[in-house]
This record gives sequence, structure tokens and C-alpha cells, in this order.
Amino acid sequence: MSNKDFYKTLGVSKSASQDEIKAAFRKLAHQYHPDKPTGNEAKFKEINEAYQVVGDSEKRQKYDQFGSAAFDGSAGGGHGQGFGGFDFSGFQAGGFEDLGEMFGDMFGGRRSRATSRGSDIQVDIDLTFFESVFGVDKEVTLSKFNACDRCSGNGAEPGTKMNECSECKGKGVKIVQQRTILGTFQTKAMCGVCHGEGQTPNERCSTCRGDGITRGKKTLSVHVPVGVEDGNVLRVRGGGEAVRGGQNGDLFVRLHVRADKRFEREGSTIYSSLNIGFSQAALGASLNTEIIDGAWSVEIEPGTQSGSEIRVRGKGVPSGNGRGDHVFIVQVVTPTRLSKEQRKLVEELNLNS
Repeated sequence: MSNKDFYKTLGVSKSASQDEIKAAFRKLAHQYHPDKPTGNEAKFKEINEAYQVVGDSEKRQKYDQFGSAAFDGSAGGGHGQGFGGFDFSGFQAGGFEDLGEMFGDMFGGRRSRATSRGSDIQVDIDLTFFESVFGVDKEVTLSKFNACDRCSGNGAEPGTKMNECSECKGKGVKIVQQRTILGTFQTKAMCGVCHGEGQTPNERCSTCRGDGITRGKKTLSVHVPVGVEDGNVLRVRGGGEAVRGGQNGDLFVRLHVRADKRFEREGSTIYSSLNIGFSQAALGASLNTEIIDGAWSVEIEPGTQSGSEIRVRGKGVPSGNGRGDHVFIVQVVTPTRLSKEQRKLVEELNLNS
């Protein structure tokens, strides 16, 4: 049997790191998974076979020494994670089923229907400082695949019947041969004709032509909770791409908070500067200023120094544990111009430290 170049299959060099190999496999698996529009079942099996070997450091070492022949047939070892050396982790990102699902029936799992999942979508939303603090509902308009409104996603013209799928006989899955390093197994895969539903329309929907999905603009309402910060990502389940016979992907919303000239934030605490005059610092005063809730009056104690902090409890950022605090940083402003009379009075006071 000819030696297979697993590195070439995954599009990486022989010196690639394990992380680079894993990233390459994820990208190719997402592209060629049979449930995807760009799917290619043969190619998917090929890259999966390659990854099961070079994606494992011990198997990779054996492959580098002896080539793919060491893994033909049932020669696979049992040093990896999961059953017989398979690593079932990390396969669910990007809208395709993990390897555990692929072998679920073989190892005792029972599923009456195969399932697929639409792709996830990420968008960015700009927020004002106040929207990030107090929360807000934002509308997001996306151009994506949605369940057809006319047929509700089943692909049939309204009022017509659904027939049992002739390909899978209503099971939604079909038996396929899966070649692995453990040998060749019979597994179940989603039926490509009925998309796992077990039924096909007697008369196709005139809008989506039986696909069950259409591409168009969709406006979603995104609830931004109180206290979010710049860079936070919200997950809207089911807000992503629709797929026939499966679940919608998710919508991920990355938040960008615009800065506010008056306030700065650190966690649940809000900071702002409070400029006071020399006399106010020395004698004390009551000043009108503002917090995020609106106008606020601050008491300046006599002898207040520049850099002092005045803390207002419970007027910061709301959170699950209540609200944080608002802290005023006092800045004593020294006058740059004095009249002769003012200068004389200051000199007479002789307020040297």
C-alpha cells in the first residue's frame, strides 16, 4: 500500500507545531464537512484520517519513522484520548458535528435523526459609555440564511404533503463505510436528500424551491445587559445562519464602548476629576457636579489636598451584587494670575508648608 503524506493532506509542513496542525484540521474540516455547501465526504474522511495520526504527538512520531503503513487496517494504537486513541475534543466549533457524534451509534448511541447546525455569525456594536453602564436593547440587521417564511423551513408548498424520503426510507440517516485507524466500520451519516428529516416535499415551496431556507435581511433585537465592558462578546443563541433540518448557528456580538470625557471606569468603580480652588480646598465648600445618574452635590472638607479621593457609595456601575462606587479625584487648581492686592494677601497669610 502506498505511503500517504498526511502533512500534505493537512497543508502543513513536517515541522509544524501541534497547534498549527490542529488549526489546519479545523479549517479544512469546516470547509469539507459533508453538511456544508462546500462539503466533500471523501476529502473530509481523508483529512480526518490524517489528523488522527499527526494530530497526536505519539502517533506522529511513529508516522515520521514508519509512514502511514504503520496505521493501515487495525494497526492503530490506544495511547490517545477517547476510544482506541481517538481524541473527540474540540470538534464542535464552526457548525459541524464532532467525531463522537460520528461514531455515536457505533458505540451504543441511539439517534432517530441526524442533525446539522448552521454557521455562527459575529458582528460589532458600538455603545456609548452610559449604554454600557445601564444596558440597552440594540437592533442588528444581518444578511444571512433564514428559515423560509412561506414553508416554515420544511421545503414544502403550504397545504401539500410530505413524503417519506426514498433515499433513507424515513430514517434521516444512511449507513456509510468509515475507514479509521481501527479498521473499517459502518456508521450512520445524515441523509443528503432529506437533510436528516426523513421526509421530502411532495411539492416544493415556490419561494425557496424546496431548500427550506432563503437568504435575506433579518433584524434581531440584542439585549445588552448592565455593566458590560469594551471588548465583551454577547452570544445570541439561534441568531446565526439557518440550515435545513438542523439548528441555527449562534450570533456573537462584540461590544465597543466609546470613551466619555467626564468619566473613567475600572470594574464597577467610576472615576471623575473634581477641580476646586485654593480657597475651597483650605476652607471647605459644597460644590455641584455630576455623576452618571445626573447632578450631584459634593462636600469638600477644609484642608482637602490635591489628589484626595471622595467616595460616593453605590453610585458606580450596576452589577449582580448591587452597584459600585463613584470616586472623585480632587485637583486643587492653583491660580496662574494674581492681582497686586491678591498677591499681597497671600503673602501676608504666609501659608508655606
